[in-house]
Amino acid sequence: MESEDKMIAINGEIPSAINRVHDVLREPVSASRLNAFHSCRLKFYFRYILKLRKSVGAALHVGKSVHAALQEWSKRRWHSKPSESEDLRDGFNNHWISLQAEDPVDFEPGEESVEQSKAWGLVEMYLRDTPIPAAEKPVAVEVAVDRDLAVHGLPVLRGVIDLIRPGGIRPGGKIVDFKTTAVTPNEPQAEHRNQLQLTAYGLLYREATGEKESGFELHHLVKTKAPKLVITTHDPVDGKQESKLFRSIESYVDGVQREDWVASPGLQCVACEFFNECKGGAM
Repeated sequence: MESEDKMIAINGEIPSAINRVHDVLREPVSASRLNAFHSCRLKFYFRYILKLRKSVGAALHVGKSVHAALQEWSKRRWHSKPSESEDLRDGFNNHWISLQAEDPVDFEPGEESVEQSKAWGLVEMYLRDTPIPAAEKPVAVEVAVDRDLAVHGLPVLRGVIDLIRPGGIRPGGKIVDFKTTAVTPNEPQAEHRNQLQLTAYGLLYREATGEKESGFELHHLVKTKAPKLVITTHDPVDGKQESKLFRSIESYVDGVQREDWVASPGLQCVACEFFNECKGGAM
C-alpha cells in the first residue's frame, strides 16, 4: 500500500486516507509534530499520514548521535558514574551504529567517517565548554510527560525533556534542551524558532511537578569549522505564549480534520526528504 500511495501522490492526486487521519487525531501532539504541520502540511502528510520512510540525512544522524551521547553524559552524572569523554566514547560509537539500524543514513561515498569524527568533536567540545558543573546532579534526564488538554477541547500534549537542572536561586527546575546547528544563533531568533517547544515543555513540567519552571536554557552545539557552544537563556512561559500554543494546536486539529495538505515551497525544500514526491505533482 505504501508504494501505491506514493505513486498516486507523485501523479498529482492525494488519497483521502480517512482512517489514518482519524488515527492521527487520536494520537498525542508534540512540538515537533506541530512544527512539521505548520512548516509544510504536505510534508506532514507524507510523513504522518502516508508514513513514507526515507533515508536519514547525515546532518540529522549527527544530531541524533550527539544527543544520545549527551543523554548518556547526563544519566552518568545522575547516577554518580564517571562521565569524562573516555567514558562516553564506546557508547557514542555504539549509538552511531544502532541509530543507523533504526533509520538508514544516506551517506555519500567516504562521508561517514568524516561525519562521525565531526559528531564526536561536538561532544568533546561540549564536555570541555559546558557551564554545567561536573558535580551538579540533574533533577531529571529524558523525562517523558503527557498533559491532557481535553478541558480545552484539544488532544493530549506530549514531550520528552532532555534535562532538568536545579533552578538555583529561583524556585522550580531549569529546563535544558540540546541543539546541533550549522548557524550561530542569537537569543531572539532562538526563542522565536523554538517557542512552541519551550512553551510545551514548560506546561509539561508544570503538569509533572505542580510547580513553575525557573526558566530555560538552549545549548546550541554549533558545527562551525572550530565547533563552539552557544547558550541562550529564556524566561518561564507566560500566558500569551500558552495561548499561542493552544491556537497552534487548534489550527493543527482543524487542518488535519479538513485534510488540508497544502505545500509550502521555499528554501527549506532543498533539504526535504520528500522533494521528489512533492515536485512530482502533489498539491
